[in-house]
Amino acid sequence: MALAPRFLRNLILQSSKLRYSSYLSSKEVQPLQKYPEVEIVKNPPEWKYVERLLPKEVIPKPLQKAEYHSGWKPPTVDLRNIDQFKYYVARTKNYMLPVYLKQTFRGQRRVTVIRRIQGNLWELEREIRELVEKARNGRVCATRVNEMSGQVQIHGDYVDIIREYLKSKGY
Repeated sequence: MALAPRFLRNLILQSSKLRYSSYLSSKEVQPLQKYPEVEIVKNPPEWKYVERLLPKEVIPKPLQKAEYHSGWKPPTVDLRNIDQFKYYVARTKNYMLPVYLKQTFRGQRRVTVIRRIQGNLWELEREIRELVEKARNGRVCATRVNEMSGQVQIHGDYVDIIREYLKSKGY
């Protein structure tokens, strides 16, 4: 009977060293002579393989095609004639429309957010509200306009409807 408690205590001590290690249980630093020699090269020839994996500093412009397989459409609104529009929705640096779904309360609350809006946010909010209410069979939807950050929020998940609407308008 005396062997079992001693065995258990040794087992607990060994497992605690493995599980909860700290600087006291790690190996001590050896003298520099025991470590292998390392050569530092500023421009190794293998660097070209690493550069392929790094993200591009400037995102290239997409190739002009008649139709894209993913359904993506380039913007048709030109910044030179932006004065004739009441509002403008700028694309992200990856040429995507800035329409996002924000979920809170463990997915219970869904809010569609349109960002990067310049100009008359209230006009865009009115058009989007009419579009969403039409999709909801006339039921009223809650919206919020944030003029300081250039955002419009719509209560509910209407990302696809709003993206298609903005694409049809040329943004």
